Amino acid sequence: MDITDDKLLKIALITSLIGLIGLIIFTPSIEVKEVKISDINRAMIDEEVSINCVVSDVKSSKSASSYFLTINDGTGQMPLIIFEGQIAQMQSNNLEIKDFKDKKVNVVGKVTEYNNEMEIVLSSGDSLKIIE
Repeated sequence: MDITDDKLLKIALITSLIGLIGLIIFTPSIEVKEVKISDINRAMIDEEVSINCVVSDVKSSKSASSYFLTINDGTGQMPLIIFEGQIAQMQSNNLEIKDFKDKKVNVVGKVTEYNNEMEIVLSSGDSLKIIE
């Protein structure tokens, strides 16, 4: 059996289509892991996690370009960082950061470490939602 350019092209196209169909089928089943604050550790750095918690404090940076929220889920507390791009996205949806204080929320963000402390960086402006 001779492998010609036409046959090689057909094999490559079929393999690519199978791969794309596999991605489309399996991508919706990839979920963000829901965790408790007490379970977050250095091994989870750069992982995206979901936390159900209460926003106990809201502070803005000196330049007011980012916000630092303190979140507490009953097992511990940690800072949640919201940067300027996410704030603009939230404001375009008519949400104000200060409105989240003392509310039960769901947070989706990336675990990071800053000055030897673990913190969560909000993934997007849609990743902070009031649940009660």
